[in-house]
Amino acid sequence: MENYSIVLFIMALMIGLSAIANRIKIPYPILLVSAGIAIGFIPEMPEISLNPEVVFLIFLPPLLYDAAFNISFKELKRNLPTVTTLAIPLVFFTTSAIAVAVHYLIPALTWQLSFVLGAILSPPDAVAATGITKGLGLSHRTLTILEGESLVNDASGLIAYRFAVAAIAGTGFTMWNLPVQFMLVVFGGAFVGIVVGIILASFLRQIYGNGLIAISALLLAPFVAYLLAEEFHVSGVLAVVVLGITLSRYTNKLFPVATKNQNKSFWDIIIFLLNGLVFILIGLAFPQVIGQIDHQDIFPLVGYSFLISFIMLILRILWIFGHSNNLRKELIKRDMNPEKYKYSMYAYEKIDWKNSLIIGWSGMRGIVSLASALALPLTLADGSAFPEREVLIFVSVIVVLITLIIQGLSLPLLVRFLKMEDEVKVP
Repeated sequence: MENYSIVLFIMALMIGLSAIANRIKIPYPILLVSAGIAIGFIPEMPEISLNPEVVFLIFLPPLLYDAAFNISFKELKRNLPTVTTLAIPLVFFTTSAIAVAVHYLIPALTWQLSFVLGAILSPPDAVAATGITKGLGLSHRTLTILEGESLVNDASGLIAYRFAVAAIAGTGFTMWNLPVQFMLVVFGGAFVGIVVGIILASFLRQIYGNGLIAISALLLAPFVAYLLAEEFHVSGVLAVVVLGITLSRYTNKLFPVATKNQNKSFWDIIIFLLNGLVFILIGLAFPQVIGQIDHQDIFPLVGYSFLISFIMLILRILWIFGHSNNLRKELIKRDMNPEKYKYSMYAYEKIDWKNSLIIGWSGMRGIVSLASALALPLTLADGSAFPEREVLIFVSVIVVLITLIIQGLSLPLLVRFLKMEDEVKVP
């Protein structure tokens, strides 16, 4: 009964703090993370362990599904080159850059361990980005890019993480077939999402007008897609994202307007509760990981974490400015020879420097990085302990907190400084 009381207390605190954050105009994730840290340091407070399997199953599928279901497919398609370059090559480039930096900063980490940490920290968090940027007056295109990126980058980061851990743990990883494994994981996940979407769409047509059954089926669908994909060892994240996008294109044909409105209200409540719990759980992880690290190593590791966070921020900003420059060059070519470049995949407008800076600054890390760190195996294939596991978890938690608090608090200030809220939004 005591554990249930703690959960109820945390949920009540989450609701109250979210209301306070809205009143004082502070992004609610920052307040909730701070509250989680404070709760974790309360004397005699029972330890609330974060099970990574619970995070991947309970939190990720509904959060990603809701984002995919509500994103504008037309706008996503228009900005696909930008979304793709942020969600795939930038994630893998960041993984490599962090690995190189960490290998020379922390002598105890081998190249393999450094790549594991890079994979853990490479994907920006979907929940953090949308939670902190909400209500800042950003253009519709900028929000679409951030939301679209967040739908795919978790899959890229988790795939890199899976391969990096397998290389250390000795679980059948071979470098020569890495491209084949990657393609199977990606396209296999997308295929599962399409199949589940087709089956669910057929079922919804059969029960057209029955709102309760339709909403219940939509609630169950992302969990089914995720578990089914993971059972076949393909990307559960991509399965959920593809499922959400597939269903969103046919909502008007699958259920009436009344059911659509009921479904939206229901999901708004679910996502609000899950978002709040995510950030409190991130804060609660901080006091626990401190106790697992030798006290004389805490300050050096915190310093390394600040440096890693700075490197990730600079790399992201440089990457998005470089991509914006490529868009500008492509548009010049298109203007000079419209017939030749009419089928170009590049967007129809460049990203100005203000929005480029905002997109670059919005790369906070969150629950996926935290869960990935906590999901590191305890032992290797030969039964020996996973090397430097506590260090990897500690640095991951500190980097997540640094990006959430520092970038999260400064992002609204940056938006106001750039006067983004005064710009005309794209309809």
